[in-house]
This record gives sequence, C-alpha cells and structure tokens, in this order.
Amino acid sequence: MHLPTVLSVVFAAAGVTAQLNDLAVRAGLKYFGTCASEGNVNSDTAYRNILNNKSEFGQLVPENGQKWDATEPSRGQFNYGSGDIVANVAKQNGQLLRCHTLVWYSQLPGWVSSGSWTRSSLQSVIETHINNVMGHYKGQCYAWDVVNEAVNDDGTWRPSVFLSTFNTDYFALSFRAAKAADPNTKLYYNDYNLEYNQAKTDKALELVRIVQAAGAPIDGVGFQGHLIVGSTPSRSALATVLRRFTALGVEVAYTELDIRHSSVPASSSALVTQGNDYANVVGSCLDVAGCVGVTIWGFTDKYSWIPQTFPGQGAALLYDNNMNKKPAWTSVSSVLAAKATGNPGNPVTTTLRTTTVAATTTSAPAVPTTTAVNPNPGGAQRWGQCGGIGWSGPTTCVSPWTCQVLNPYYSQCL
Repeated sequence: MHLPTVLSVVFAAAGVTAQLNDLAVRAGLKYFGTCASEGNVNSDTAYRNILNNKSEFGQLVPENGQKWDATEPSRGQFNYGSGDIVANVAKQNGQLLRCHTLVWYSQLPGWVSSGSWTRSSLQSVIETHINNVMGHYKGQCYAWDVVNEAVNDDGTWRPSVFLSTFNTDYFALSFRAAKAADPNTKLYYNDYNLEYNQAKTDKALELVRIVQAAGAPIDGVGFQGHLIVGSTPSRSALATVLRRFTALGVEVAYTELDIRHSSVPASSSALVTQGNDYANVVGSCLDVAGCVGVTIWGFTDKYSWIPQTFPGQGAALLYDNNMNKKPAWTSVSSVLAAKATGNPGNPVTTTLRTTTVAATTTSAPAVPTTTAVNPNPGGAQRWGQCGGIGWSGPTTCVSPWTCQVLNPYYSQCL
C-alpha cells in the first residue's frame, strides 16, 4: 500500500486532517508555519492559495518586511507597507503572526550601521525603533525576534555597531525596550547553526544568561535551522541541544527551517535523505516539551533564498518549483501524524519510488549516502560548505577563502 493511502486511513480513523498545521496542533505543537515572500503574496495565485490554507500553515512570518531597512530606512521615518502585507494575510486567515526582526547587524540602514554614536544616542535610536515598530504591530504577534544573530560560528560575539557601542549590554537593553512596547508578546533570541551543539551554541546560552542576569525578559530562543541534506544532526542530538535552552526556562522553536541539497537537481537518494533529515528536525521538536512549533523559511523552492546565496545548491523546501509536495513533505506529515495519532515511537522514513513514496518504520532511520556531482570543481564559494560528516561536495574553497571546521557536521569557506 502506498503511503498517501496509509496516511489517509490513519487520519480518517483519528479524525485528523492530513495537513501540516492541523497535524502539528494535534501532536501538541502550537503551530506549523512558513515565512511568506512579500513580493509574491499578491502576484502569484497558486502561491497565495497555499499560503491561505490555515490547516497547512497556521502561522506566517514576513520574510523581509519587518526588518530595520524596510521599517525605518531613514531616521524617524517609518514605513509599514511591506511589513503589513503578510501581517494582513495572517489576520484575514486567522493565522498566528510571528514577527521578525528588530536588532540585527544585517539589513540595517547605513544611517544606523555607519553612524557615530554614544551609548546614550544609540540607546535612544534602538528604543525609538522598537517602540514604533512593535507599537504598530502591538497585539498581532505571537512572538518577536528581538535580537538576531549576535554570535559568530566560532563562539565569539558578532561585530556590529551595537556591540562596539554597548558591548553585550545591548542584549538586555533591547529586550527591556521590547517588553515595554508590547508586554504580551513572546520575546526571542534567534540564530542559525545552534543545532550543532558547539561553541556557537554555548555562546547563545551565555547570551540568554546575560539577559536573565540583567533582570530583562526573554521568553524564547529560535533555532533557525538552515541545514544541509546529509549533514543534519540526529533527532536525539537535536532534542539534546533544545533541552539545554529549555533548562534555562525559555521556550524554543525552529524558526527558519530549510534543508538544502549541496547540488541540484537532487538524486533519488538525496531526496530520501532530505525527507529523513526533515523528519528528524520536526521529531526533535515533538520530543521536547518546551518546543512550541516549526516554521519553514518558505514552502516552495520557487521563491527560496538559497540559490542566490549558495550558488549550485537548493531545492531546500517541502514544495517544488511547481507547488507540488515533495517526499520531504510526506516525511514531515508522517512524523507529525505518528505523534498526533498516539504512535510517537515509530518515526517514518521514506523510500522513493518513481512517483510514489512508501513507508517503513524504524527506531533509528539510517541516512542514505548521497552521490552528488560537485557543482564547483574549483572549490566552494565564500560561505559555502566544504566539509563535514556525510558531506560529498567540494572540500576546498576558491581563493582567498579557506575551509574552516565549525563543527563535526559543517565546515565553511570563510
């Protein structure tokens, strides 16, 4: 029997619809969501129709519209035209809104990043920005990413105008300002590569402790989850690192999940591995009491940020360029269904067959070996992966970049 038929029978018997958010809520999560591309919400009908389906996506995030360069491009001049696009869709559909992001070194207008500041003057700028932006969306956001990506992959603090002016004091300053602006929203620290439980993870834990020691409010930590097929940690390893943060009294969530292929088009075995990787990530959230939800960073490969940022890589999402569900979608729905229907101990792995996906169960799904064609025979580009457990792509970097080991699963050209 093919998997879609099996799932339909299971869902019908349990009174569960075979759509991701409905399954996630039934499984105990608060939501399963996606970011939305502001430029395509009103121009692509097929895209919008899927986005509007609350049973599939119960929570939305503006991809870029709420970032500093979009909301306050000039000092004191606020613009919410882009940020309101996704916020209005969520409101119309009764979906949760997750808001992103306030204090970040990137997509920061030049008047902030290149300004000459004292502690007092930059504090005023931060507080004015947070008060205005959060005030505009007050009462609409389940959570705000208050501070974003403040830690380097090597476990040092990331340089920024905020760090050079305040040292680490800007963490607590930002969270206090956010609490004052909207007392009822969840306040998050958000970052990538925390999943590997290395030096960066340790530093992010330190950040949470710094904020807490200062008496400032912090409610959650977002694991962005920008991962690579075949180099994603196991379900148990991911759950372990999530629990390191919930032990500090904060909730956790996957906030920007995508799992990219190192070369495209992906082979059949790589599609299977991607599905298993997705199931492990979502399964780890199900395994941790303080993990509240999963947000994918876009649902269709058609509008993914990956190919422009990592040339030669991509196909990282659950729907393909034609808005068709991929094997990874089936893997995610299966692991959610297992928990939703009371069978969490049997994660589902996928086996690809021509046009259908069949299911088997195993307590520890093996990761198939991916055979990849190296798209960069001269070496990986800057920021590209160049090594790690399971990696079969380039192991050198184009000049002047060098391959640096960040953790056992991931080496990067820096």
